[in-house]
Amino acid sequence: MERSAERAAIRETVGEFVANEIDPIALEADRDAEFPEGVWDGLADLDLTGMTVPETYGGFDADPVTASVVYEELAYGSLAVATALSVHGLATSCIAAFGSEPQRERWLPEMAEGRPVGAFALSEPHAGSNPAEMTTEARPVEGPDGEVEAYEITGEKQWITNGQRADVYVLFAKTDRDDPSTVTQFLVPGDVDGLSVGDPEDKLGLRASDTTSLTFDGVRIPAENRLTAVGDGLSAAFHILTGGRIAIAAQSVGLAQRALDEALAYAQDREQFDQPIADVQTIRHKLAEMATRVRAARLLTRDAARKRADNEDESGKAAALEASMAKYFASETAMFVTNEAVQIHGGYGYVTEGEVERLYRDAKITEIYEGTTEIQKTVIARELLE
Repeated sequence: MERSAERAAIRETVGEFVANEIDPIALEADRDAEFPEGVWDGLADLDLTGMTVPETYGGFDADPVTASVVYEELAYGSLAVATALSVHGLATSCIAAFGSEPQRERWLPEMAEGRPVGAFALSEPHAGSNPAEMTTEARPVEGPDGEVEAYEITGEKQWITNGQRADVYVLFAKTDRDDPSTVTQFLVPGDVDGLSVGDPEDKLGLRASDTTSLTFDGVRIPAENRLTAVGDGLSAAFHILTGGRIAIAAQSVGLAQRALDEALAYAQDREQFDQPIADVQTIRHKLAEMATRVRAARLLTRDAARKRADNEDESGKAAALEASMAKYFASETAMFVTNEAVQIHGGYGYVTEGEVERLYRDAKITEIYEGTTEIQKTVIARELLE
């Protein structure tokens, strides 16, 4: 009961922040394709930028269920803001889970306060859904004593959220480009020589979130910047991404809830043939199905978060099935509900002055990032058959 009351208080606080700080600027940020840094500073003031940082290092250290509540509320106002925070959380999670004590002390306290911003560099132009095919290489450089003293990184990464904003990247690279078993996780500061950040992608939706490429041209980092043992990078990625998929599911729910609320309000206000369109059975049935799907998606997401909280282990298997189910269903729900919201609004849903047009464009990415719908189905089937 105490934890439930705490989550309710957090939901209320974040909801007020969304109403006061995000709602007034969400459309403008989307139109201008600029991330609202003032909002980020507000998230830091609420300790949310330290959500996946242990308390020892000044963080909030939220459990998975509480985190899902926060991501849902933020996405209700702006999916771009929620996504930026969840990716920052992926980076801090990696450092907390796999970093050495000096690495944690160096990065986590400041990241908990919001800066430096973190990014997660796994995908590549030709190795999105199959990271084992990545070609980015971190070649070991030996010192005079024969011990590895540095790594020299060459390669490209793609679809990097917080790409321009980030000051530290959690990078996945092979120590031997020809050996898929050598994928390893590294920590790369944003100011190193040889690192180039591409221009932000011009995207259909999620426009206020900067998504860029990264080019590593002989970037040299000290050996102590390696986060995992050589070859443990993929298992580390899958462990962290299970939590990431729950976060995306929660964001999908928040976005879908906003579209539902917009549709409910419009249907009761808009009149045709001398009656609110909410009195038309076709519209009522649409609203009923939208609301049912949103609730089902929320319950799947909460179930995955609770499973993650109760059974998390180092194997990364904890809640893998539930996380993929939640991400798959919630993202498709976001697309369905936003599509119906546009339909209910008619012509007003198709113009850029309204909320539902932005929500519709944003919803599509939830079926793609952190593993496409097709990848989620593959994971679900694998877990069932195993």
